[in-house]
Amino acid sequence: MEGIAPPLATPFTEDGDLDEESLGALVGWVEERGVDFLVPCGSNSEAELMSVEERARVVELVVEEASVPVLAGTGHPGLRETKRQTQLAADAGADGALVVTPFYFPYDDDAIENYYREIADDAGVPVYLYSVPPYTNVTLPPTVAGRLAEHPNIAGMKDSGGDLEAFGRTRRLAGDGFKFFVGAGSVAAHAFDAGADGGILGLANVAPEACAEMYERHREGDTEGARELNADLVELNRAVTTVHSIPGLKAAMRARGAPAGYARAPHRPVNDEVREELEALVAEL
Repeated sequence: MEGIAPPLATPFTEDGDLDEESLGALVGWVEERGVDFLVPCGSNSEAELMSVEERARVVELVVEEASVPVLAGTGHPGLRETKRQTQLAADAGADGALVVTPFYFPYDDDAIENYYREIADDAGVPVYLYSVPPYTNVTLPPTVAGRLAEHPNIAGMKDSGGDLEAFGRTRRLAGDGFKFFVGAGSVAAHAFDAGADGGILGLANVAPEACAEMYERHREGDTEGARELNADLVELNRAVTTVHSIPGLKAAMRARGAPAGYARAPHRPVNDEVREELEALVAEL
């Protein structure tokens, strides 16, 4: 896996049920606009608001509809749940498992490293580490990622911390065979310069074409052009991630005609003022 992927938004009905028809349509919508692989059940997918069974069903549906690789989010706070979710994803035909750091309780580096080794030992698909401190308040240190990269079934990592120094250190310590993805859209092009193999970007749910073009410019050697395009996308990225979160993401997707569905409670729809702000940012695309 390399290139651009969305942590695929999960369409729900107004009552909060999984909208399977819209999910299938969304897979086609983002694929037609140039993404390289798909990540169902990531943070922007509202995975933590779904049960084990619902997440398994989402992965199953995405695998059925996708014509690109599927990296399924399978992480839970607990080891047993994560192992079970990872096995269900493998059974559904996912190509890999993206496992968030254990969170809620504090753990030292040894506990986190052992957690990942136990998962990777049993997993039927390659495991990818996932560090997202804005949501979990847990940062996976480059030194730990570097040691875990030596495990034969740990294939890569998504880092959503936005720390370019950490990107560079992780890339060096993990080695060239380790796939490294940036999750912070506002610094994606800079992370490509630091050695990232691509981006798993919430922004790619709204602007998959622009994210794919940014990566392509970098890949072809136009690093300045990639950074310029990234700069043009920063305000939209902030609006659909840190400022207005999932409801903002889905409102922006609807403004583009994407089958985003509704956000699940306790999320609430954006108000008219925010919707107009998002529509204006989308119009600039």
